[in-house]
Amino acid sequence: MAASSHAATAGSELPPEPGGSGGPGEGADEERELLLARLVPASRLKEAVGASLASLCLGPLGGAQRLGTLVDCLVLNYRLRQGPGRGRERGAEGPLRCCGCGRFLGEPVTVPCGHTYCRRCLRRELRARCRRCRDWLLPAGGTSTAAAPLRTSVVLNRLVEKWFPGECERARAGTRLEELLAQGHFREALGAVNQALRADSSDLMLRIYRAESYVGLQEYKTAIEDLNFVISKMPNWPEVYFKKGKVLQDSGFVGDALQLFLQCLALDEDFLPAKLEVEKILCDILSPEKLGESLKESTWNSPHIRNKPFILGSEVTASYCSLQLCPLQSSGGSDVLEPVSGGLNRAQSAHALNSTKDLAKEDGLKRVSSEPLLSGQGKGALLKRKLSFSEQDAVVCEDGRNKHKKQGESTKRDMTLAFGTIPGDLIDVSDFECSLCMRLFFEPVTTPCGHTFCKGCLQRCLDHAPQCPLCKESLKEYLASRKYSITELLEELIMKYLSDELFERRRIHAEETAEHSNLTNNVPMFVCTMAYPTVPCPLHVFEPRYRLMIRRSMETGTKQFGMCISDSQNGFADYGCMLQIRNVHFLPDGRSVVDTIGGKRFRVLRRGMKDGYCTADIEYLEDVKVADEEELKKLRELHNFVYNQACSWFQNLRNKFRTQILQHFGPMPDREENIQAMPNGPAWCWWLLAVLPVDPRYQLSVLSMMSLKDRLIKIQHILTYFSRDQSK
Repeated sequence: MAASSHAATAGSELPPEPGGSGGPGEGADEERELLLARLVPASRLKEAVGASLASLCLGPLGGAQRLGTLVDCLVLNYRLRQGPGRGRERGAEGPLRCCGCGRFLGEPVTVPCGHTYCRRCLRRELRARCRRCRDWLLPAGGTSTAAAPLRTSVVLNRLVEKWFPGECERARAGTRLEELLAQGHFREALGAVNQALRADSSDLMLRIYRAESYVGLQEYKTAIEDLNFVISKMPNWPEVYFKKGKVLQDSGFVGDALQLFLQCLALDEDFLPAKLEVEKILCDILSPEKLGESLKESTWNSPHIRNKPFILGSEVTASYCSLQLCPLQSSGGSDVLEPVSGGLNRAQSAHALNSTKDLAKEDGLKRVSSEPLLSGQGKGALLKRKLSFSEQDAVVCEDGRNKHKKQGESTKRDMTLAFGTIPGDLIDVSDFECSLCMRLFFEPVTTPCGHTFCKGCLQRCLDHAPQCPLCKESLKEYLASRKYSITELLEELIMKYLSDELFERRRIHAEETAEHSNLTNNVPMFVCTMAYPTVPCPLHVFEPRYRLMIRRSMETGTKQFGMCISDSQNGFADYGCMLQIRNVHFLPDGRSVVDTIGGKRFRVLRRGMKDGYCTADIEYLEDVKVADEEELKKLRELHNFVYNQACSWFQNLRNKFRTQILQHFGPMPDREENIQAMPNGPAWCWWLLAVLPVDPRYQLSVLSMMSLKDRLIKIQHILTYFSRDQSK
C-alpha cells in the first residue's frame, strides 16, 4: 500500500529568535542592537560610533561578534562616501570566471545555490555567503568546509581542462604553492614563484603568492609592493585589500589596516575574514579597559584631533592609505616595518588615519596622499589618491625583485586573460549530455559529490535511493534540503553555445509536460483507497512510482490525479474520483504527506502504464437532473428524510467514534437548498458515505450512480441497518 487514508500530524515548534533565550543582559543586548540599527539607513557614522560608546552603559559588549551592526554601518558609510556606482563592481565578466575572485575558474566547485567558485576561494573560507545571491555557501549555513568537503564539479572541470589546459596547469601550480605556504616553506615557495614569474610576469595570482611568501619571511615592504601592483591592475578585488590590511596590521599600522578592511567589505560585504578583523579591532577599541585608558590621554581631548574629520570614506582608486616603497629603497626588502604602538586610540594611529603628511622617514615608507578631504571651494568633494604603480608595469629580474617598465610596453600575456572566449571547434554537444537520460542537460543540477544530472533525472533516481547514481555517495542531506538549484554556469554555456540543441530539448520537454497535464487521456492513477467528491483524502506517499506521479502533477500545474481501488482482474476499478492536491509536505527521506480533496467522478475507458504507475483514459460523470416538478418535489422530501436520518445516526454514535470522525473528515456539511446545483449532488451524501463502515465494493456502486434518487435510497438502506444496531 502506497498511501494511508490518515494524514500524519506532527507538532512543530518555531525556532527561538536570536537572543530569544532568557539570560543575563539579554534586554541590554537587544536595546544596543536596536539603537545601532536605527543609524544604518541614514549612514550617520559619527552617531553610530557615539551610540556604540553610549551602549557601554548598558553592559559589556560580550565579544567582537556583537559589533556586527556597527561594522555594517561603517561599511555602508564607507561605500556611500566613495560615491554612486562604486563599491560592488565585479571584475571582467567571462564564461569561466569564479564568482568570488573573478579569475579563471580553476577546479570549479558548484555550491548549493547553483553558482560556481574556484576551489581556492572556498578552501580559504573567504566568505560565508554567495557573492551573487547571498545564500549560504555551505549547506549547514556557514559551517566549516571540514564538515562539508569541497568536490570539484566533474562536468565543468572536464570542460575547462579541455578548453584551457594552460590555465588549468597554472591553477594546479597555484595549489602547490598554497601547500608550500601552508607548511611554512616560505623560501621554497618564493623561489618557485619567482621562477614562474620569469616565465609569465603578468600573472597576478603569482604576485599574491609572492606577497604571502614575503610576509612569511617578514619582508613586509616588499610584500606591500606586490600587493600595490595587483591593486593597480584589479582595483575591485576584495581579497587583495584584505591581504594588504593584514600586512599593515601585523606591522602595527592598525588604523591603515582598518581602512583597508573596510574597503574590502565595501567591495564584498560578505568577505568574512575582513569582517571578523574589523569586529576584533572595534571590540579592542570599545572595550571598557581600553576606553578608560583612552579617556585619560590627551589625544582624544586635543582640539586638533577632536575637530578633525574621521576620514573613512575618502575615495581611493587603488588603495586606501597605501604604503609604497621609495624607488631608492626598493632593494632593502629585508627590513621590517616599525610597528605603531597601541590601537586607534593612540596618537600615532590617529595620525596615520587622518594626517596627509608623510610618515616618518626612518620607517623606510612614504605615503602618497590627497589634499585635505574637505576644502573651502569644494566642500563635500572626495579627492582621489594616487595609484601605487598606476603608470607602471613590472617585470621580474633575476633576483626576484620588480624592475619598473614604462606603460605601453607589451608583456608576455594579455592582462585581459584569454579564457574569456571559448574555442568554437572544441565545443561538443556530447560534453553536455546527462549520464542518466543520455540527452542534453535540461535544468542541470550538481550534487555535493560533484556529479551533474538533469533535475528531473536526479529526482527520479532519488525516489528509489538517496545516493548518487554514479558514485553511490549518500545524498540524504541533499535530499532532505530539497534544494535542487540549477547550475547556472552550465546552463549559461548551453544557452550560448548550443542554442539550437537547447531549443529542441525544450520542445521535447514541453510535449512531455503537455502529455502529463492532460486530464482526460493518460490520466495518472493512484491505486489505493476510495475517494469521494468534496471529501478530504490525506495520503502518505512512499513508493517511487507515486513520488514521481505526485511530482509531475505539481510540476505540470494540474495538481490532479485519479484515485481508484484495486481490482484483481483489471488492476484497478472501473470507477474512481479525481483528487486535487492542496498541499504537499516532504519528509527528509523523500516520503511525503499529501493533502488532497475529492473532485470529479469518472469512468475508466482504457487502461495504460507510464513509468511504473497506472494511467487511464476517462470520462467524467455527472448526476442526471430531474426536470419534472412532481418528481423533484418527491426527491426533495426523500433528501430531507435521509438527511435527518443521517444526523440522528451521527449524534447517537459514541463520543470516541464521533471525535475521530470529526478530526479526520471534519464536520458534516449542511443541507443544501438546491439539491441539483452541483454535478455530484449534495456534499453531505459523500461525507456520510466516506464515514460509514461499509465494504468498498458497496461504496463503489454508490459512487458510480448518476441518479441522486438511487443514491439516497442506497444510503437510506445503510442507515436503517446501522440504526437497528444502535438501538440494540
